[in-house]
Amino acid sequence: MDKSLLSERDVCTQFITPALVAAGWDAATQIREEVGFTKGRIIVRGKLVTRGRARRADFVLYFKPNIPVAVVEAKDNNHSVGDGIQQALDYAEALEVPFAFSSNGDGFLFHDRTGTAGVIEANLALDAFPSPEELWSRYCAWKGLTPEAQKVVLQDYYDDGSGKAPRYYQVNAINAATEAIARGQDRVLLVMATGTGKTYTAFQIIWRLWKGGRKKRILFLADRNVLVDQTMVNDFRPFGPAMAKLSTGAKTIGRDDGAAVAVPSALDRRRRIDTAFEVYLGLYQAITGPEERQKLYREFSPGFFDLIVIDECHRGSAAEDSAWREILEYFGSATQIGLTATPRETKYVSNIDYFGKPVFTYSLKQGIRDGFLAPYKVVKVHIDLDVEGYRPERGKLDREGAEVEDRLYNRTDFDRTLVIDDRTRLVARKVTQFLREGGDRFQKTIVFCVDEEHAARMRQALVNENRDLCAQNHRYVMRITGGDAEGQAELGNFIDPEAKYPVLVTTSRLLSTGVDAQTCRLIVLDRAVGSMTEFKQIVGRGTRVHEDTKKYYFTLMDFRGATSHFADPEFDGEPVQVNEPGEGDPVTPPEVDAPTDEDGEPIGPEPGEDERVVDGTAPEGGDRPGGGRRRKVYVDGVPASVLAERVEYLDEDGKLVTESLRDFTKRALRKRFASLDDFLGRWGAAERKQAILDELATEGLPLDAVAEELGKDLDPFDLICHVAFDRPPLTRRERAENVRKRDVFTRYGDQARAVLEALLRKYQDEGANKLDDPRILQVPPFDKMGTPLQLIRQFGSRADFERAVHELQSALYPEAA
Repeated sequence: MDKSLLSERDVCTQFITPALVAAGWDAATQIREEVGFTKGRIIVRGKLVTRGRARRADFVLYFKPNIPVAVVEAKDNNHSVGDGIQQALDYAEALEVPFAFSSNGDGFLFHDRTGTAGVIEANLALDAFPSPEELWSRYCAWKGLTPEAQKVVLQDYYDDGSGKAPRYYQVNAINAATEAIARGQDRVLLVMATGTGKTYTAFQIIWRLWKGGRKKRILFLADRNVLVDQTMVNDFRPFGPAMAKLSTGAKTIGRDDGAAVAVPSALDRRRRIDTAFEVYLGLYQAITGPEERQKLYREFSPGFFDLIVIDECHRGSAAEDSAWREILEYFGSATQIGLTATPRETKYVSNIDYFGKPVFTYSLKQGIRDGFLAPYKVVKVHIDLDVEGYRPERGKLDREGAEVEDRLYNRTDFDRTLVIDDRTRLVARKVTQFLREGGDRFQKTIVFCVDEEHAARMRQALVNENRDLCAQNHRYVMRITGGDAEGQAELGNFIDPEAKYPVLVTTSRLLSTGVDAQTCRLIVLDRAVGSMTEFKQIVGRGTRVHEDTKKYYFTLMDFRGATSHFADPEFDGEPVQVNEPGEGDPVTPPEVDAPTDEDGEPIGPEPGEDERVVDGTAPEGGDRPGGGRRRKVYVDGVPASVLAERVEYLDEDGKLVTESLRDFTKRALRKRFASLDDFLGRWGAAERKQAILDELATEGLPLDAVAEELGKDLDPFDLICHVAFDRPPLTRRERAENVRKRDVFTRYGDQARAVLEALLRKYQDEGANKLDDPRILQVPPFDKMGTPLQLIRQFGSRADFERAVHELQSALYPEAA
């Protein structure tokens, strides 16, 4: 057999898979082929949404299901044995496995990342692939797993038979935590961005430890009642009757699949605890408090729990004087796992000091790059009062007739100590304008306000701006805050993708953490956010992708400068676009998106071949430090307006810089092409002109947006020459007419010339660049001229057709010949 004639897939089927099976790997349970482990990054270009190419390993080898140990990358036999090793190492690093192999069907190149064998890389014959037991032995030596620890690590994952499997990074987190605990580590920290499935990850960890008998009594703590209830009826449901809630108010909860489930309680009406359960879930506020009688957790003996999992542990569990810290120290003999999206808060409070360094981290940026989290645009709105401040004229009276204190009021004062209703109405008007311009006024929206009173006024302003929709249903706009029982009752409907109302929700802090608002498309910040931790949590309200409703990205509208956190080195998820509209300008970000690749470089305006289109601070209320509510001053007759527009882009270092779109593009192009001659030479030498554009697309340039800004009908060739090298451009029509004048296709028959003329008009009218792709012959006007095969035969063969098209492209660009 001539291996050089085989495809890569043939090499896998005929040589690599048999070699793995011969080495003892079970084809059904230990070998998985073509394993796609990311979704493909979501790339937003205006309203066009595409997904980049998902990362896919040719083979992943598992000692047991969900316990990967090796990656094998295959190449066809025209490559050498080791040509795939760097790709295999890249995948092995992502999947956190120690062994990487490359093969072309002749043998294997083996890379041992553990460094325990003395030789890092070795060539192996096709029949010398290591057995599962050999690689597992090396794996355990690398991880420091004793035979006793291996019993814990090899405990099965929970499988409900539906085919649902944890994502690759969840497997990494689950295995890292389980291995750490198996080795005897009793404080474990997992850092996972909001929306990446921390609760499901925690469930699998608990399940394996519980089923394996390593941990028999477990306590799961959260700080939101809705989190506890949803966790019990969804992710933790398999624990069944072994699980109960530490609450006297247990109730019936709707599950994700629509079923209603009664949540069992571990407390009777006298708050006596039933100790017969094994898995307890509780709200930390419900089991402790400043008074001794509130410290319900003391009803358990200090050694009762073997394992405690603290959800959202960034919210104070690590502070030495916090309520959570009190609980943790009481159950100090238990293994404790902290789950957080932000590994630390301030220099005074650090969960890393308590838990130790994270055993696993999955950041917002990585989640966006992998395509599991939604990217976002940012609209910055600068209000004149916020930027310039407000100083009342002498003798200015407030709404109650008292004189307003003469001083300069700034952004931190508004709605906290000084209320200017015109400013509130302006914010509501801009939010409504954004929804109207986007064509969908039913986008789920959260408006974060300074306090509950501000949230009530903002609700009223939004109701008045959306009178038509509120007349149809009064729940179109609602306030959901801690002190609003009617609003809180609608929280479940707001986060339910199937529920239409409420749509616009005003809040202060209730929705800033832990609420799984999958379909939220707009987040509005009209309060300062001083904490990086809280800022990440707020951003996290929108990062969940919801493909059923085509929610692939969201918008963050900032009225208070909170998005200055983007410049903080601790922030790890850059926006895809930042827009700052001026007074009278559209609020919707203009079609000038410059999405960036993984190196921070912008991505081109057209989808590449490897993409697929998926869709055309201070306490609430301003309390005084000594107690008591600060009186707010209400001032009427003070106008507010929006200042001038400025657009920011991400530069090659991932920093937001302010410059014109044209300058931004010119700088990027000149970085790519050293000179005009360099560009012309590369364009002329390219057999497929589209290949140049595809190459640019991988590095990214907003060429369509620049053409729109210039207002000229230019193709990419002229656009690059004009913008980057100041060369006078020709329009597509002018280039097409020049080809017709030279009449360079006289040797072709009438029908072949008709095809070339139609291709030329396609270029002239639509800017088509993939003229040599035979699929273009399937669309108008070619579909009326004959079948693609019939049209190609007018040129002779397919190669003759492609040659004629290349001549056409060369004729279009004679200066590059």
